[in-house]
Amino acid sequence: MTTTYHLSANELSEDILNSIKSLYKGKTISITVEPEMDETEYLLSSEANRKILLESIKQAENGDLVKVDIGKAHKK
Repeated sequence: MTTTYHLSANELSEDILNSIKSLYKGKTISITVEPEMDETEYLLSSEANRKILLESIKQAENGDLVKVDIGKAHKK
C-alpha cells in the first residue's frame, strides 16, 4: 500500500504521525520528504515542455491567441 500526503510543512503534526503509525502498524516504512514543484516548475522541467511553453508565451505576447467557447467545446 502506498499513501501520499500533500501538505504544507506548517501542517505537520503529531496527528499525521499517529495516522501513519496506524496505517502501517508493525511494518517497516520508508519516508521521503521533498518539496513539490509548482505548475510552472513542472512545465519547465523537461526541454520539450519548456520549448512549447516559451513558444506559447511568445505567441500570447504577440496577440496570437485562440478563443474557445468552453460550452460549445463540451457539446457533442
